[in-house]
Formats: sequence, C-alpha cells, structure tokens
Amino acid sequence: MLMAHWAQTLAQRWHQSWRRWSLWSALVLLVAGTLVTQVWLAGRYEISEVQQRLDREAQDAVGDIRSRFNDNVNRLRSMPRYDSDVMAWQSTAATILRNQRDLAHIEWRNPQLQIEASEESPYLNLQWSAIDRTGMNTESHTACLRARNTGAASYAGSYFLSQGNGTGLELLELCVPVITGDQLHGFAVATYILQNVLSDLVSENLRRNHELSFTETDGTRLAIVSTPRRGTRVFTSNQLLDLPGVALMLRVDSWHAAPNVFPNVLTALVTGMSIALITVLVVLVRDNRRRLKAERDLGDALAFRKAMEDSLVTGLRARDLHGKVTYVNPAFCEMVGFSAEEILDPSKATPYWPPEMAPEYARRQQIRLSGHLPPPREGYESTFMHKEGRRFPVLIFEAPLINAAGMHTGWMSAFVDMSEQRRVEELSRASQERLQATARLATVGEMASLLSHELNQPLAAISSYATGIMNLLPDGASPGEVQEHLPDVRMAVQRMAFQAERAGKVIKSVHGFVRRRDQSREFVQASELMDAVLPLVRLQARKLYVDVATELAPGLPAVFCDRTMVEQVLLNLSRNGMQAMDYGGTHPRVLQMLVRLAPSDDGRAWVEFVVADVGEGITEEVAERLYTPFFTTKDEGMGLGLSLCRTVVEQHGSHLRYLPNQPRGTIFSFTLPTWRND
Repeated sequence: MLMAHWAQTLAQRWHQSWRRWSLWSALVLLVAGTLVTQVWLAGRYEISEVQQRLDREAQDAVGDIRSRFNDNVNRLRSMPRYDSDVMAWQSTAATILRNQRDLAHIEWRNPQLQIEASEESPYLNLQWSAIDRTGMNTESHTACLRARNTGAASYAGSYFLSQGNGTGLELLELCVPVITGDQLHGFAVATYILQNVLSDLVSENLRRNHELSFTETDGTRLAIVSTPRRGTRVFTSNQLLDLPGVALMLRVDSWHAAPNVFPNVLTALVTGMSIALITVLVVLVRDNRRRLKAERDLGDALAFRKAMEDSLVTGLRARDLHGKVTYVNPAFCEMVGFSAEEILDPSKATPYWPPEMAPEYARRQQIRLSGHLPPPREGYESTFMHKEGRRFPVLIFEAPLINAAGMHTGWMSAFVDMSEQRRVEELSRASQERLQATARLATVGEMASLLSHELNQPLAAISSYATGIMNLLPDGASPGEVQEHLPDVRMAVQRMAFQAERAGKVIKSVHGFVRRRDQSREFVQASELMDAVLPLVRLQARKLYVDVATELAPGLPAVFCDRTMVEQVLLNLSRNGMQAMDYGGTHPRVLQMLVRLAPSDDGRAWVEFVVADVGEGITEEVAERLYTPFFTTKDEGMGLGLSLCRTVVEQHGSHLRYLPNQPRGTIFSFTLPTWRND
C-alpha cells in the first residue's frame, strides 16, 4: 500500500516536472523563435525598404529623363526653319549642342527626308560624313517616316557607332516634324548619346550611389555609368522608359551590406522581446491605419469609377460565364431605353434583342461563351431594339473579364450606337453620287461636239444612199426597170441599215454612261470593262488623231467592283491621256491601255489597269495639287475627274498611282481585287 502511494506520488511529481520542463522548453522555443523571426523580419524589412527606395529613385530618374526629352522636342520644334532662315537655324543648333552634352548631332531634313544641313557637338569628334544616314534602312529614316505618318515626334531604335580601338557610342535618334498648319516643312533630327544621357540627365546623388545603365528589353546593356561597389548584396530596379517608337529599360543597381545581427545573445533576446511587443503594437496601429486608408481609397476609387462610367457615351455591359448580365452602365440603359432592373432581371429574356433575331443571337452567344469562337478584336456589328420598338445598329467590342487571381470570370462588352454614323454615311454616299453624276454630265457635255461630228458621217451616208435609190427608181419606171436596178437598191438599203446601226451604237454608248445606276459590286471580267469604254474612247481618239493600243493578259480572273464607277475611272484617265497629247509636238500620238495580273504580298490576286500616254507629263507644281477637287489645268475643265477617280479606287481598297512614262508622258495605274472584300 505504501509502495503504491509512493509510486503514485513519484509519478505525479515526475509528471509535474515534465510539464514545467515542457512549459519552459516551449517558452524558450517561443522566445528563440520570436528572436529568429524578428531578426529575419528585420532583415526582410530592411531589404524591402531598400528595394522600394531604389524603385522610387529609378522612377524619378525615368521621369527626369522623359521630362528632358520632352523639353528637347519642344526646343527642336521651336527652332527656326532651315528653309526660311539658314543662319538662324545653324546658330540655334550650335547653341543647343553647346549647352547639352547628351546631344551629339542635329540635322535638318526636307519633306523628302533628304539631309540639307547638320551641326555636330563641339565636345566630340565623330565622322558623320562617313556614315550612311540617307538610306531607307537607317534608324533616322525609320523614325522620320513614323513622325510623318503620326504628325508627332518619334524615336528610333538605338545603334552602336564605332570609334575605333574597340570603343564606340550607343546612339538614339529623335525625329521631330516641323509643321505649320497643314504644311510639313521638314524634320529636325537629333542624336542622343545614351552614355551622356545617364551622366547628364540623372541626378548627381543617384549617379554617385548607384550604377545606372540603359538596357534593351532582353537585358542587353547599351550604356552604363558605374560607381565603386560598397557592399556584398546587390539590389536592382528596372524601369521602362517608353518613348514613341522605341522602349528602353533603365536599370539601377545598388550594393548594400547584409543586415546586421545582434552580437550579444542575451541583449538580442531582451531586445528581441521588446522589439517584438513594440513591433506588434506598431504593426497593429499601422495595419489599422492602412486598412482605414485602403477603405477610403477604395471608396474614392469606386466613386471615381462610378463618375467615369456615368459620363461615358459608350454603353458597357458585363456578363458572367453563363451569359447572365451582371452590370450595365447608364449609357447602355439610355441606348436601349430599358432600366438596369429590367435588363438585370434573370426571369426575363433579353429585352433589347429584336424578337425575329433572338434565336440567332442566342445561338451566337452560346458559341462565344463556349470559347470556340472568340470575339474579333476589331469588333462586330449587330442590331438592337429600343424599348419603343425601333431598331438601330450597334458596334460591339468584347473582352474577357479577368479577376485578381487571373481567372476568367466573364465578358465585358462595349457598345457604340452607329445610327448617326450610318446617317452621315448615307448623306456622304448621296453627295458622292450627285458629284459623280455631275462629273458624268460634264464629261458628256465635252463629248457633245464629238457626237455631232461622228453622227454627221453615218447620217450623210444614209442621205446619199436614199438619194441614190430615188435616182434608180424614178417616177413612172416600168417593172422591168425596177427589176434591173434591184441589186443596187438592195446594196444601198443594206448600207443605210449599217450606217443607222453605227449611229445608234454611238448614242447608246453615251446614254449608257450618263444613265444613273445604283452602286452595286459584282464579279466582272476585265474584258467587259474595256469593251464598255472603248467605243467612247475611240470616239474622241478619232477626233484628236490618237491611236488606241489595248493589251489584255490572257487568263485574267474576274474582278469584284462597281462596274459603272470603274468604267468612269477608265474613261476619265483615257480622256486625260488623249488631251495631254493634243498639241503639235506629240508624234506619234499613242494611248496605251493595259490590263494584267499585279504582284501581291498577301497571297491574293489583284488585277492592274494601266493607262499610259506620251504627252507633256506632269510637273512638280501640278503633282502637288493633282487630286485637289476643282483644280484643273484645262480651260474648260471642272477639276473633278482625278479626284473622283481616286475616291472610287480607294473605295475598292486600292490606290491611284502615277509615274513618268519613258521617254515622256505619264502612266496612271490602279488595281482591283478578285475577291469579295466586304
């Protein structure tokens, strides 16, 4: 009994000792874990602070560089024009290069991208004359082409300029178009030295403490400004310098010592506990402040987004993966006439779908939601129904909705009401038709004199043959006499019929051209287009003593076009070519009309129509205003022919081109597609 009590007491004491040892062990482990955690957190916090500070400094550096680049764009744009004041341009360019070491070269190019003047930095000795800067593949040429198309400053990709002995400079081209009103006077081209951009445009404090470099997107270093390394740990920040036409990365490297660890364990323990308690309080307070600030920022962001969505004239609609509408903005509700509650009501069908199109729309929606047919990026057209019952066209753009976790949760659609645009297009089409009809009537007016000349011949022949018949059949002639002259009478009647048919063809050709027809595109053989205009072309050619030479390549495919409008283009170009040869110095007068298969890079066949003359050609002054409406060099012309020709050709997806003919004259050409491009 005693032994059992003693064993029980011993077991209780051992159990209590084990519990105390376990508690102390847990406490020691907790303290040690807290210390290690605090040291680790302190190191991570120090690393985070260093990285954030480095990112801010890198962002500030990118902002400084971008600001200086924009200032230089304004300086180049405000420089005197070389074509108006040569000395002022040279003086201003020299001053800019003297004040800015980051610029190596400034040059002036005319609108044809030819170099007319240049100035070099006084601090460098670069042999620019040995560099080909006028080729089609140079960086400056590429930048100026982009600047001419956009009307704004453009940068080109950087390139390396060797200086011998294995050294060189990495250069960046800037091209600024100089425009007054709608007139392009030329281009101011400046060349940056990326090394000097880092050393001159970045703050001295950042250069003294960090290593700066420009890199390409793949990490290749282009220029670098280094500093002595102080520390064993490197921190790197990459910031994008996005310029029009080119993108560079600014890389900032910084070296720091590793985070310090407390040398004294006891001091570290006490300090760690204190820091742990204080840190917990600080973190709680800071977290609470951050949470409150995040809530305020979220509220401001929601209010801003709501105000922005309410101000949009573009309708917005969000759908989940099952096709249920989850959001619409006020512009969409105003567009369809239904309230947001009516649209979002899941118990009702889509109210803005026209009933006759609802099955087709539902089928298309199922295909799109299944992911088998992604929406086109350029959008697609559809028809919606207003609450009042009227239908109206809309242009729809759709994009997937991706949440913060990167998951696809639905679709966001933007809607543009195309009713007003359709009305404007219809008015423009009607105006264009009236203008084209006016041009056709003007053309026929010029051809009236040709008709009188051409019809006189068959009418005179008919009158002559009729008189001959009357002479062969005098009054009182006997049947024998009539039978004797019957072959001559038959021949005269046949020739009268031929001449009458000839006169009718002339009038029918002109009538078919003048007659107003609805614009409709169809597949037409090139030979049919040529056959339709050749009678009218030869009608004027005979009056102007011009020979018409035609050539059609064999096996040409049919072209998809508006037959009437293309015939008018061919007739206008042919008439212009014949009138260009209507002077004494042209001999012989030959108008060539060629139809052939045109080369193409997109794998689709195009048919090329060519009209060439051997006239005086087109001067540079006339070429600048060649397609200007109501501009003409003819005494009785209206100045609408070439303008309408270019409009018709561009509506068919092509361009009306011209170039000098050899040894003289002009060649006009255009292409037509052999497929439906609508």
